[in-house]
Amino acid sequence: MNILAVDTALSACSVAILLGDRAVVRCEPMPRGHAEALMPMLADALAEAGIGYGAIDRFAVTVGPGTFTGVRVGVAAVRGLALATGRPAVGVTTLEALAATARRREAVAMLVAMDARRDEIYAQTFSAEGEPTSRPQIRRLDDLIDGLADAGTAAGMAVVGSAAEMVADAARAAGREARVLGTDSAPDPLEIARIASERAPEGPVRPLYLRAPDAKPQAHAAIDRR
Repeated sequence: MNILAVDTALSACSVAILLGDRAVVRCEPMPRGHAEALMPMLADALAEAGIGYGAIDRFAVTVGPGTFTGVRVGVAAVRGLALATGRPAVGVTTLEALAATARRREAVAMLVAMDARRDEIYAQTFSAEGEPTSRPQIRRLDDLIDGLADAGTAAGMAVVGSAAEMVADAARAAGREARVLGTDSAPDPLEIARIASERAPEGPVRPLYLRAPDAKPQAHAAIDRR
């Protein structure tokens, strides 16, 4: 099965093409500019792989949580490619993709913690086998530490993600054991492709938003008819 995976949800623009036991990977760190970078990166990766879009059997994309613009760029691109080729698409969360990336280094139970800013954390726990043991959530740092303690998962927890050091420091300050497994701010796109290879498509991919957008519709202003 040939799988093309895309990630634009976080701090990088990444593409991976999984061709059996061969892979082509492109990854460029960038806080913004994903929309302009993605299509040329896809064309470059396909050229190296020696195939066209018609040879792709399945598409995969990170659906969030992440930046609103980044998530929309990746999801829209993959939806369009899936529609144009008649091939299915699979959504993968950034949290599970980061967990899979970290498990390549060490297969342990872990907390994936991503900085959501405003003193909030995108978080999810996973077993040593990579199975989710909680749902994706957005929590304040102190609430997250308390919640982990209540669930009995804080002791010895390995933490990975852009907020890993912040969470580990807070856990230690609360008298609990925690260690930083990695401070990855974006997943390996090859892991996104591998997850998608084992997941049955379930209709159109949809963004995963854990926070309401910052932009709010303006209230209707009174019309000055003078």
